[in-house]
Amino acid sequence: MKPSIKLLGAALFASTLLSQPVYAETPPTMLVVGFSMNNILTLDPAAITGKETVQVLANIYDNLVSLNPVDRAKVDPQLAESWTIADDNGSITFKLREGAKFASGNPVTSEDVVWSFKRLMKLNLAQASFLKTHGFTAANADASFTAPDAQTVVVTLPKKLDPQIIVQTLGIVGPGSILDMKTVMENEKNGDQGAAWLTNKSAGSGPFTLGQWASNERVILDQNPEYWGEKPAMKRIMMRHLAESQSQRLMLEKGDIDIAFSMSAADLKALEKDENVEIQTNGGSGFYYLAVSMKDEKFQNPKVREALRYLIDYQGLNDSVLPYFGRLRDRPIASGIFGSLPNAGYEFDVEKAKALLAEAGYPNGFSTTLRAISDVPFMSAATAIQATLAQGGIKAEIITGTGDQIYGAMRERKYELLVGRGGGGQLPHPDSNLRATVYNPDNSDAAKLTNFQGWRTSFYDEKINKMIDDALIEGNKDKQIKDYEAIQTYYADMVPALQPFSEVVDSVGFRADIKGLQLNPSWSTQLRTVTKER
Repeated sequence: MKPSIKLLGAALFASTLLSQPVYAETPPTMLVVGFSMNNILTLDPAAITGKETVQVLANIYDNLVSLNPVDRAKVDPQLAESWTIADDNGSITFKLREGAKFASGNPVTSEDVVWSFKRLMKLNLAQASFLKTHGFTAANADASFTAPDAQTVVVTLPKKLDPQIIVQTLGIVGPGSILDMKTVMENEKNGDQGAAWLTNKSAGSGPFTLGQWASNERVILDQNPEYWGEKPAMKRIMMRHLAESQSQRLMLEKGDIDIAFSMSAADLKALEKDENVEIQTNGGSGFYYLAVSMKDEKFQNPKVREALRYLIDYQGLNDSVLPYFGRLRDRPIASGIFGSLPNAGYEFDVEKAKALLAEAGYPNGFSTTLRAISDVPFMSAATAIQATLAQGGIKAEIITGTGDQIYGAMRERKYELLVGRGGGGQLPHPDSNLRATVYNPDNSDAAKLTNFQGWRTSFYDEKINKMIDDALIEGNKDKQIKDYEAIQTYYADMVPALQPFSEVVDSVGFRADIKGLQLNPSWSTQLRTVTKER
């Protein structure tokens, strides 16, 4: 009965907190976070998509390594206390730390690590794409992931590439998350490797455990008494679904929440004048983009796609819609990453767009649909793009909804136009952007490479696939930089199905007495470091 009583108590506490009137401040050992849960569809690390789910799971699961939030070139130990790369660059050997336990009390062993990676490849869900793109498959998983002893994990690379990018990949929440094999398999049903159970349960070794997930209401995380690291200051984290930016702002001002992750530029700007609130802005991952589906005959025409390129008001969008969220970027590699070129300099040009549409056989434009999540800043960006498309004669009906409805249509390749956010970048390497944005090794519907925007947009170009593969294994750094510059030039010339108009930056508002908060560009912000000075 005790687990049921505990869960009931947590639910009653959460319910009471949600229904209480405004109060001065949150409890000293509970962190209350406001953000949007519209895109949280599952909590299974193998199946997650989107930034918001990573924000939750980063506090539940450990990886072998973690990506440093300040120095993006640095990888820190986590469950692995050390690792070595073989002289031939063909394998990586990780040594696990002694004494780490899962929340269940089970020890973290190399068997759990190897099973987690094999499960990822066998299920072949969204997060498997991070390793599949480098040659890992369900078929070669037994050879790729081995455990010589209880504290040693060996990852053997299935093809030639830079092993550092695999180390970095294993620091991403999702593909690198380590699960408690015994607990998960005790809850397996019909051979699903615990997938159904993990939708709303957890089996990690991180500083917190999942106490409760009520879809589009709240997530409650409780301190993990078995955590191997320094004990978090917070005993509980309540992550509340507050889809409206204004609601987050008002509650942050009044002290009803401690941190607000999903506020509009206008609300963030207004809060800068509040001495009780601080704003932190940090480099993020990926891009905001306009994507087309090349399953649609209109968008198979490169002149139509080029016309769309000139019906985006790049400067206007970044100045009016995306302060605190993005900065102007029209290339597929983020600025500051080695090999990135300066912006191409595309500008809003209605007459040029109209001429291109006429050449393509659409002198009077056409009607289409434009999808966008109902969250900030997607709807504002979609509305602005709808207006500029109209000036070129393209009548776009906006379809809005949750992440499941909008990105679900994209993953099923059943859409026309879409304003979205993505494009990799969790790793400080140009390959991270390019594989997510344009790489597509198999354009068939059956391939279901849902984590690749190239596949989602039905864009396939064999030459750019080869250019991306060759650049990754190029051993001469100067030559590698030139290779990545050439890819960006070719990307511009072929007019792809996805046009970035801004690179993501992350901004968060928080009460001034919150200390130790550090946004992570890979989305895996650790809340175990947060304290309250009150």
